[in-house]
Amino acid sequence: MSEKTLTRMDLSEAIFREVGLSRNESAQLVESVLGHMSDALVDGESVKISSFGTFSVRDKAARVGRNPKTGEEVPILPRRVLTFRPSHLMKDRVTGGNKS
Repeated sequence: MSEKTLTRMDLSEAIFREVGLSRNESAQLVESVLGHMSDALVDGESVKISSFGTFSVRDKAARVGRNPKTGEEVPILPRRVLTFRPSHLMKDRVTGGNKS
């Protein structure tokens, strides 16, 4: 499996090449979109991108965990976690890319 990571810079460069905005405008557009997504998630909203997937935040209750090394029980505090659920199209596309 590849170790390549898609970065903000890669996204803004793709917008620069494909849409024709300046590099600065492309970077600002990426930052603006990511900012809107982050703000919505912080406010407890879901972010659904058609044909890609849904980002959402859910609350996890407090529970008792166990240290695997010592077997000692440790309390785990309640927290909010970010989840991503890919769309069926994205799942199919990723699965299709795994065929050799």
